[in-house]
Amino acid sequence: MRMIYTVTLNPALDKEYQVQKLIIDEIMRMNNLRIDYGGKGFNVSRMLKSLGADSIALGFVGGHTGSIVMEGLRELGIRVDLTLISGETRTNNSIVGEVDGHYVKINEKGPTVSDDEVDSLLRKINDLVRPGDFWVLAGSLPNHVPDDIYARIIHQVNQADARAVLDTSGNPLRLGIQEKPFLIKPNIHELNFLLGKEICDSRHLPEVVSELHAQGVPNILVSLGEAGAFLSVSKQHWFGRPPKIDVQNPIGAGDAMVAGLVWCLSKGDTIGAALSWSIACGTAAANQPGTGMPSLEKVRSFKRQVTIEER
Repeated sequence: MRMIYTVTLNPALDKEYQVQKLIIDEIMRMNNLRIDYGGKGFNVSRMLKSLGADSIALGFVGGHTGSIVMEGLRELGIRVDLTLISGETRTNNSIVGEVDGHYVKINEKGPTVSDDEVDSLLRKINDLVRPGDFWVLAGSLPNHVPDDIYARIIHQVNQADARAVLDTSGNPLRLGIQEKPFLIKPNIHELNFLLGKEICDSRHLPEVVSELHAQGVPNILVSLGEAGAFLSVSKQHWFGRPPKIDVQNPIGAGDAMVAGLVWCLSKGDTIGAALSWSIACGTAAANQPGTGMPSLEKVRSFKRQVTIEER
């Protein structure tokens, strides 16, 4: 099995305050507090851990909150090789009503990262990258980190004959694609941004993503929310549909999908065969409270209910 690295440039300590009902302009009493160590790459590492796969989590952490996140990941059994920064890792807070399901979520902007700290991370990656390994690059960028940071990392990964998986948005996604990552995982909104289109019907996806294949991206996984996912590999296309579930919290479901796909590929499975595991991971994660990741047993139970259609 190949080593899997995850890179989280703008992680967060996620705090979810659970109350009976969300009420504006009144004091609410907390019934429960859930704490998760968030950020898209860290979510991928946590899902991989549930699947029984090892990974090494890289990224920026700083201050007291960064120490909490780093130690929390270690307590979960996740290997970390994080780059320390002088700024404070952000905290994201949400209040969730248990009765009505309404929520309020406030995400901090994140710390400012210096040029020297960026260079330190790039040197670390250059020392670690090996042929055949997988590098999952996921999430937003903190202050002062240049938009081409993922493109620079993908260049390093490709130079070493490893495989870069890119899951971000906006200009970092556009610039990253120019370096031809092994796989990208946009949603419909991100796909529209990339191609300057308004895709309203997923049935048109096979012809639409051909533009991205022409730019040198060999594998494209498009998350479709409750409708499942679309996977395109050159001229082969699959639609995967999950079972109906009671959605508890969709945050992190896309990260779980990436983890499931990369996990299968790291074992040597074909990318087409990996789609059902990918969708099962995303479905099981959406069925979890907070941003927790599901057990392998739960993922297996959903995998049996996933349907795959090749187009």
